[in-house]
Amino acid sequence: MTTIEQTPLARLESEGRLFNAVLKGPTTKDGRFGFRGDIALKFQEQVADEKRPPDFSIEQVLTFAEASSAKLPVLVGYLHSFEYLKPAVEVLADMLDPQGTYLFFCNNIDLRAQYKVTFGDITFYVLPCDESTVWKETLELMGIDKNDIKKLNTAGKTDFVLDAVKGFANGYTEISYEKGLEIMEPVRNRNENRPV
Repeated sequence: MTTIEQTPLARLESEGRLFNAVLKGPTTKDGRFGFRGDIALKFQEQVADEKRPPDFSIEQVLTFAEASSAKLPVLVGYLHSFEYLKPAVEVLADMLDPQGTYLFFCNNIDLRAQYKVTFGDITFYVLPCDESTVWKETLELMGIDKNDIKKLNTAGKTDFVLDAVKGFANGYTEISYEKGLEIMEPVRNRNENRPV
């Protein structure tokens, strides 16, 4: 059974970056360790031993690591601002693979936009997220019917969806990170229009 210590996720765990886990354990495939939750990108200053939530994170992450590799083959997540893409790259740097598939749904890009952003030799696909969840958006993007996976457990569903995402490629508009910062929209308040 694969443990987190055998995978690149061990560093994130030791740095206290893995939060709100729905899944943090071996998946249904040999040698695989899955994670669904949040990855903290920037921590708030802590006073004494007070535990504070991170300043910002990659939220609703879907990923798995393999014991045989130092890289993450696939990662999907939500960024509350396009600006957080660079800190995400910095935190995950040694785990990213030029052959990997990295997909971010983002709060403050045009709802019709779909971008491809490259850092060095690593490509990220950045798509809008409109009041939905990463899970639902990913199922829709990959054309997966939720009935096809409803009998699987959390680990099985994660395997199924990430295996579909792996290798995803699309001719989205290629932009630089700097251009993305120029054209990004104000961050929408996610609590707006919600009943109190």
